[in-house]
Amino acid sequence: MTDPERQAGINTISSSSSNSSLQDLKEKKVVIANTLNLSSPPSMTPSDDSKPSVIKDLTLPEQRGINDASRQLRHVFFSVYRKMFAVIFVVNLTIFIILVAKSKGYPTLSNVKDATSANILASVMMRQENVVNFIFEIATLVPISTPFFIRRRLAKVYHYGGVHSGCGVAAVVWFILYTVLTTRNFVQSSAGGLPIANVVTCYILVTMYLFIIIGAHPSFRRRFHDYFEVVHRFAGWTSFVILWTQTFILGVESSRSEEKNLGLVLVQNPGFWFLLISTSFISLSWGRLRLRDVRVEVLSSHATRLHFTYKDMKPYYGLKVSERPLFEWHAFATIPEPDGKGFSFVVSNAGDWTNKIINSPPTKLYTRGYPVHGPLYGARLFRGVVLVATGSGIGPCMSLLVDNKIPRRILWSTRNPETTYGPGIIDTVLKADPKAVIWNTTEKGYPDIVMETYKLYVESGAEAVYIISNPKVTRKVVFGMESRGIAAYGPIFDS
Repeated sequence: MTDPERQAGINTISSSSSNSSLQDLKEKKVVIANTLNLSSPPSMTPSDDSKPSVIKDLTLPEQRGINDASRQLRHVFFSVYRKMFAVIFVVNLTIFIILVAKSKGYPTLSNVKDATSANILASVMMRQENVVNFIFEIATLVPISTPFFIRRRLAKVYHYGGVHSGCGVAAVVWFILYTVLTTRNFVQSSAGGLPIANVVTCYILVTMYLFIIIGAHPSFRRRFHDYFEVVHRFAGWTSFVILWTQTFILGVESSRSEEKNLGLVLVQNPGFWFLLISTSFISLSWGRLRLRDVRVEVLSSHATRLHFTYKDMKPYYGLKVSERPLFEWHAFATIPEPDGKGFSFVVSNAGDWTNKIINSPPTKLYTRGYPVHGPLYGARLFRGVVLVATGSGIGPCMSLLVDNKIPRRILWSTRNPETTYGPGIIDTVLKADPKAVIWNTTEKGYPDIVMETYKLYVESGAEAVYIISNPKVTRKVVFGMESRGIAAYGPIFDS
């Protein structure tokens, strides 16, 4: 792409589509081919550019709902993430009621311990890469002919973190109940030996769980993310050691009272298998810990691009990297290399670690686990999307741009785009969408991003909007679209 062509793309703010009314414009949505040629990027705009545009005169429609409070409740407070969290708690509460009714009093210790272990297993599974990828694959299997109201809900699959946190909190509640019942039984029996060891480990474990929950609270996690990560990891590992210790303590006690072999007692205990599978999932991720070679491509003083060759990455995957694997990990969306050999990702200056990577580029980095799908994978469910990015948010979008299978229009707001990210990124954006809106905030200031997003949505005839940005802008755009009945998606920052 020549410099004049690139500069024309950078200066593009909106494109022409029709001189009809807004209603006519919506009705004249183009039919998009499912199979697309790499040399001819998909487009969702009418081909007749000679007609004057009405997009510049477009105004945002009124938000739906009785008032702002009702809209906040529907689109913010009652998010899919929180709905999943609530469902998990309702299921656990139902199980508790059934156990109480069955025992006509307190649930048995074994039942409470099994419920704890089952919730821990579910929580761990929702963070295991292969399980997460499987969930994404199932959710996006439906054909594009599926009714839109089904597809727009399936695209929320990336809210699966609500199951992780819901089961995690439920496990803590169950274990607190287990600790209370264990303490009561110990006080009533006044026994020593193994029972007292079980009680002591219960209180240590409750302490570990409280550290995990407090550290995972969104406000704490945002302000002290490194501390959250360390607490979550080491308290979690400690809790598994204690759970295994308790499992064998209770197994020995049962084998003595029932005069059975310890191995037989363990394999007949559901909690043992829940714990074994949970430990296996964790071990599987850490068993893939590797030190990888890195090739650095300096883009500017604000951004760099790291290239890896150990794996030929497909589009729509993210990967965690680290210099200190026991203490901190950083997730990035990968970009397949044009020749299909290896992959890369863009690192933009957004904190101490990224600043260090840019100013002192590494030659090696650790990777862990298996590459995992992110929110943009759900874009496969739509006939066309508007892709919005701010700053380095264009990095996670690159997979969708180079994949070239999903018709898209692009709005990218950033400061000095070519100076900061280099001509290679600009060329990729303009190849994916020759009419991309690349908004240079240094020259034009910050855009009314909700309005600009809506313009592209109407102009293109897209079915959905995806945004990759910081939490504040992401929530602003998603709310601005959803409150007007438009399907919108962006990373969540709750888990």
